[in-house]
Order: sequence, then structure tokens, then C-alpha cells
Amino acid sequence: MTGAECIREGNAVLGIEFGSTRIKAVLIDQNAKPIATGAYDWENRFEDNIWTYTREDILSGLKGVYSDLSHSVQKEYGVRIEKLKAMGVSAMMHGCIECDENYNFLSPFRTWRNTITAAESEELTKLFDYPIPQRWTISHVLKDIKDGKSYLKDVKHVFTLASYVHFLLTGVKAIGIGDASGMFPIDFENKKFSDKAAETFISSYGYDIRPLFPEVKLAGEMCGTLTAEGVALLDESGTLQPGIPFCAPEGDAETGMAATNTVKPRTGNVSAGTSAFATIILEKPLSRAYGAIDIVSTPDGYPGAMAHSNNCTGDYDGWISLFAEVLKMMGTDVKKGKLYDMLLRSVFNADKDAGGIISYNFISGEHIVGLEKGVPMVLRDPEKPMTIANFMLSLLYSSLSSMRIGLDMLEKEEGVKADLLIGHGGFFKTSDVGLKILSSVTGVRSAVMSTAGEGGAWGAALLASYIGSDKKLSDYLDEIFSDADMEVSEPDKDDTAGYNSYLVSYEKGLAVERKATEVF
Repeated sequence: MTGAECIREGNAVLGIEFGSTRIKAVLIDQNAKPIATGAYDWENRFEDNIWTYTREDILSGLKGVYSDLSHSVQKEYGVRIEKLKAMGVSAMMHGCIECDENYNFLSPFRTWRNTITAAESEELTKLFDYPIPQRWTISHVLKDIKDGKSYLKDVKHVFTLASYVHFLLTGVKAIGIGDASGMFPIDFENKKFSDKAAETFISSYGYDIRPLFPEVKLAGEMCGTLTAEGVALLDESGTLQPGIPFCAPEGDAETGMAATNTVKPRTGNVSAGTSAFATIILEKPLSRAYGAIDIVSTPDGYPGAMAHSNNCTGDYDGWISLFAEVLKMMGTDVKKGKLYDMLLRSVFNADKDAGGIISYNFISGEHIVGLEKGVPMVLRDPEKPMTIANFMLSLLYSSLSSMRIGLDMLEKEEGVKADLLIGHGGFFKTSDVGLKILSSVTGVRSAVMSTAGEGGAWGAALLASYIGSDKKLSDYLDEIFSDADMEVSEPDKDDTAGYNSYLVSYEKGLAVERKATEVF
């Protein structure tokens, strides 16, 4: 069946993911292969000391990404999308959307990027003996309680971004267990929110959060269908027909697991773009709670440990934009992709330890290293020459260093380490560079699949295609990935030693970074 026939006959499956800087749509065929994509760029706002997107941003993005997909389909195949076999929605995990009984926002949507709940995170981690990061939904709810927010009495629904968009399209208040694991502690035995933790929270704060949260669902379950109201929000042409089945809405970590086939114990993936996080599926529970480590769930309800850093590529994107501006002033026009490739590949000529240059990519705060806010900064040894190769290597090392500190904690304290790390996200767009840096920083064999560029939207489509399957999710994904094309990087002893030397200086320099936050 050709792509055009698949779309015309309604056998294509659609996944949409709301990333931090881009919303992406991927349409797959009956063999789970991408046949069309759409994209919509958006950017978070920093308003009243909160990183946020407005409801209007969300609605515009939803319509914009579908419009771009529709135009791509018409241009490529000469057909319109009228029917789909299934759909799935994903979004950046965590954060908090509080709504009244009519689903209107009562407070700004607080994204994963905020680092304003340090006290609440620490308090809840001790209360539950379960790691509760700052970006988790319950951390923000507790902050509202402690701050005495007047709107709390009117809150009837609490969502993540994925579960909110899913509700808009289906009218069903549901959430995938993976995204749910970024709201509140999960009872992995019973595959739902922990009743014990809920009772502890209610008795401690006198606030019943249970009726506010969406219902937890597992991969393979159908979670509503596209409504006529959903069509109006999604497809401005009105061509798309309602009634399309939806899988449970998931977080980007879980769609990343699906997109890299890392849902079994000792498998792991690294998502690196605006933020960076490494997720390793556990063979057994951790011995205790670690404030810097998340416990997340696979889409079918098995625990994984995540080392998550808020900052990754944002700072080096800024530097490359500066270099582009210099070239423009010189009258030279270099395409963005070519400039990225040239600068990033310069690292192959760098000193292994980045030649005495240490950079800090903290555009926002970083919980793993204890920063409530961030200041991007570069330090360098004045006795060593500054080269573009060493500078770029320092920027790339910095992008993954907070994540590495979290992984060290997992390995040293719990013996948790993956046999192979699959990379995906913008960091791996220049794949040979991204892989070299990942294997050097982690000391673990690393790989990128040819489909890495499709990312979580493809993962969302895979989970949608899994609706109603009688196979285990891992078996289902094994079949899809049986002929996967992978580029692999083995860790080089000298590269890893060079990075480890860099990391020693990086950790010492964090004292300077903390001082710098007092200046800006």
C-alpha cells in the first residue's frame, strides 16, 4: 500500500508532540514508517518569574502543526486527510495546569523549566520517601497551598500539558501512566496513583487532590475518540472526520522510550534538546529516594530512573547565532545547517579536555546542581590558547554535564547503568558529533537510529498504533525495530578520560556559577 493509499483509506496513524521549542506531527503508515510530518515553532514566555505558555499559545500551536502536516500531505500525495486509524498526543512532561469546572485556566501553566518549588520538592520527598522533583505537578500544587492562593477553592481539574490537549480533542480526562508519573507518586503494583501517598498528602495538608487528577491509563488502551469540538480545534479546513480512537496521552520521556525501543530493564535512552534527560529502565526498585533522580514509568507501567537537566542546547544555540551574526556583518551568508555542522564538527580537532575552557549552560535553574536560577557563563585558563574547537567542545560537554552528575549518582549509589544508550532529539541532528559527545560523557556504548529526527511525535504515533494489541509493548516494539538502522559509537578511553578531567573543573567552578546568580 502506497502512502497516498494509506492516507486515502484512513489507515494512517498520527502522533503529535508538544516540545519546548517545536510542536511536531508525524503520520505513519501500516508498517509504522513515517510518511509525512508537520511542524510549528513556539517559544515559552518568562512572565512574573514563571516559564509558561498561554492557552492561546497551545491552541494556536495545535492548529498550526496540523495545518503544516495537511499541507505537506497535499503537496506530497495530492490527497486530504479525512480519516485516521488512530491518534496520540504527547508533550513535555511535568508542570501544572489548574482549571475551574469549565476548564478555564486559574493560574499560568507552569512548565518543567521552573525552579520555584525547591522547598516543596524537598518536603514532599521526605513526606513520601519518594523522589518528588521541582517540576512535578504536586510540587506546584503544594506551593499554591503554602502560598495561600485564593483560586485553590475553585480548582476542579489539574492537568499536564499532554493530558490537557488530549481532553480538548476527546473530552476525556485521562493520562498515560508515564505522564502520570510526573504528577504524583505511582503505585507500580496496581498501575495507578498511590493511594497511600494521596492519603498522606490529604492528612498533612487538608487538600484532596484525588478528584482533580486525570484517570491513569496504560499503553494499548483506547482513551476516547476525536470529537467534533476537537476537529474544530485541530483542523481549520473541517475535512478531518471525528471518531478517531486515541491512545493515552503521554510525556516526552515515554514517547522517547517508544521511539527508541527502550522499555525493557537495562535499556536506556537520552533525549537531548532544550533539556537533557537520561532514562534507564530498572531491574529492581531503588533502595531509597534521591532528590535529583526521578522515578518515571514506561507507557506499560514499569519503573525507570531518570536523570533530568533543565538545560541542554539553549546556550550553544545562542553562541552559534552570535557567530552567524558576525558572518552576516562580514557580508557572508552561511546557511544555518551548514554553520552548525561546521562548528560542531570542529570538536574532532579539539583537546580531549576542551583545553582549559569550562562553560555553564544554565539559562534557567538546574536542580541537580542546586541552582534555583541560572546564568550562562564561560571560564577559561588564561595560560592556554582559546580555539574554536576547544570552545565548541566545552559547550557540548556542558550541555550534558548536569545529566552526567545525575547518572553518576545512580551508578555509584545503586549500581544502575544501561548496556546501551539510544540518543534522540536535536542534540543528535549532527549525529556523529552528538554520539561522540554522549559516549565520551557517559562512558557507555551509544547509538542513534535513523528515525531519531522524528522523535517523540513518532513515538506517540507508535503508541497510538498499539491500541488494542494483544502483544506486550516490548514485543510489539521489537517487531517494529527488527530492521532498525543504527549508527553506533563505542566510548573511547582517551575521550572519556578527557571529559572526566573537564568534569572535575566543571564541578569546582559551580561555586563561581552560584556567585554569578547574585549578579544577574
